[in-house]
Amino acid sequence: MSELLYGILYLNLGNIVMISVGLLLIYLAISKEYEPALLIPIGFSTILVNIPFSSVLDQWLDGVLHRGVLNIFFDIGIITEIFPLLIFIAVGAMIDFGPLLEHPIMFLFGAAAQFGIFATMAVATLLGFDIKQAASIGIIGAADGPTSIYVAGRFAKELLGPITVAAYSYMSLVPIIQPPVIKALTTKEERMIKMPAKGLKISKQMRIIFPILVTIISSIIAPSATALIGFLMFGNLLRECGVLNSMAKSAQTELANIVTIFLGLSIGSTMTADKFLKPQTLYILLLGMVAFIFDTAGGVLFAKFLNLFLKHKINPMLGATGISAFPMSARVIHNLGRKEDPTNYLLMYAVGANVAGQIGSVLAGGILIALVSSL
Repeated sequence: MSELLYGILYLNLGNIVMISVGLLLIYLAISKEYEPALLIPIGFSTILVNIPFSSVLDQWLDGVLHRGVLNIFFDIGIITEIFPLLIFIAVGAMIDFGPLLEHPIMFLFGAAAQFGIFATMAVATLLGFDIKQAASIGIIGAADGPTSIYVAGRFAKELLGPITVAAYSYMSLVPIIQPPVIKALTTKEERMIKMPAKGLKISKQMRIIFPILVTIISSIIAPSATALIGFLMFGNLLRECGVLNSMAKSAQTELANIVTIFLGLSIGSTMTADKFLKPQTLYILLLGMVAFIFDTAGGVLFAKFLNLFLKHKINPMLGATGISAFPMSARVIHNLGRKEDPTNYLLMYAVGANVAGQIGSVLAGGILIALVSSL
């Protein structure tokens, strides 16, 4: 009875607000299907950590520290960076780089659409965030949840909750965010541009060599990205080698599901009222939107710039798929093209740029870590 009374007495407005935030995340995940695999664990653990004297968090009892299970998950999986890296293995096993290899020009958009990272980082510094916090907020523009978690876990653990919520929420909102930006920057004629039906023929050997080659080259360019790109490409090698099909399927399903549960619960451990209910949280959510808009605009404008020099024009909408929100962004651009011209088929090009964005976001994360760590 005494524990019940203590719990009721110490349940303050901040706790109630955060429990409501947890319920909102669960509602959005179930009702609107906004990244349910991660938002449901985050939402539920947000409720758990905002119960007064909750045993899921560290507690001092009679001068002895009793570790909370969610704090242990956080230390094991986030502090050591194990959880996001294991997720990269799963993501790599899910990705087919074939469309990118068939249309290698799409590599350019995977780089151009990372503009939002650095633009948002600059804006964040103007709002008073220090350079490491600004880098962690800017990486939301990678449109890549694991990369955002990886960078924030290294530079701004205190902001991990709102950064993760912003990253995954806006990834879910790509079908709402991207179309108006694209339409504002392109004409109907540009959106109707058709792409050649056929691309390069890709052999099985090339599919196997590609993840190994990308790992070596990317790691030389950005050594800080070696773990990120290496685990991503290792997962892809499992998929493409042809002799580890059961392992590749396990990475895509069991590994992805188990690690995502622990990852979500760990992130939720940071979403206590004293850490989350700050003006910084609102800034982060707004800056996340800015990052996605800049990403989309940067990719589209780069495609329009290329068209100044190309005889066979590129549909500039494809530039927007250079973000790492795979495969949602590719579907959005393909559907936009079909609305303008039902005979226009952009999906394979869009997928190619989209998976290039996955590589680009990881490299951008590695470069950001190298630059900020040296400051």
